[in-house]
Amino acid sequence: MDRNFFSNRLRNPKNHEGAVHRKQKQYLQPNNEDKKLKGSRKTLLQAAEVREEGNRKRGTRMQTDYEYSLWESRERISGVDEAGRGPLAGPVVAAAVVFPRWFRPESGILTRMNDSKKLSPALRRELAPAIQEAALAWSVAEVDAPTIDSMNILSATMLAMNRAVANLGLTPDIILVDGNRFTPDSPAEYRTIVGGDAKVYSIAAASVLAKTARDQIMSTYDLEYPAYGFSQHAGYPTTMHINAIREHGRCAIHRFSFRVRRLNEV
Repeated sequence: MDRNFFSNRLRNPKNHEGAVHRKQKQYLQPNNEDKKLKGSRKTLLQAAEVREEGNRKRGTRMQTDYEYSLWESRERISGVDEAGRGPLAGPVVAAAVVFPRWFRPESGILTRMNDSKKLSPALRRELAPAIQEAALAWSVAEVDAPTIDSMNILSATMLAMNRAVANLGLTPDIILVDGNRFTPDSPAEYRTIVGGDAKVYSIAAASVLAKTARDQIMSTYDLEYPAYGFSQHAGYPTTMHINAIREHGRCAIHRFSFRVRRLNEV
């Protein structure tokens, strides 16, 4: 897969308005189950959370119930997630995804959406282009290892997330972020959701794009630095990776600010 496959993009601006219109027409009317979601915004959100929790316990597929509770009063909802905070090498990557209002995956590969950590690499690679095709807008952004070393991993993660949102080509009405921290560059409304990549469809989609893009980046680095096995562990501190560092030292894409106890650095 070409790394440019994950370059930040929005649908062709010449066709953007028509694409939005077609998607809104397709998803404008909620189904019968969704028509039961009446009442206050708080009640809608609670109902969505209860349904998603039930789905997880039953092992059924993720749906856009959380987004539906917000689409009552908003149109553009962006899910945001990152991949690569913990590795010893390579960038931290973030993705942002906005689906059309009232979008609901009824069939096909998108019904198999889940937290990217629970999906096989092959399924993530299959989901990624389907997410991009279905999305109103999507973006992937990265922050490299030297920048991580210069500012710390938390700040670098915030930077990657903000870059992903900024590169969407549109302004979200609300940003849904996996985790418990987010520092936005703009005054946009946002919510942090612990375990959001397993609860919120848009966040799960962003998780898949971020993880797939980062895996591809690390596979590319594996060709440049074959002694480290980056395509096998993606830079995480596996025994194989630690032994390679012990034998060859660190290379240019390693995070020198990350100290490793097994290398007697701590």
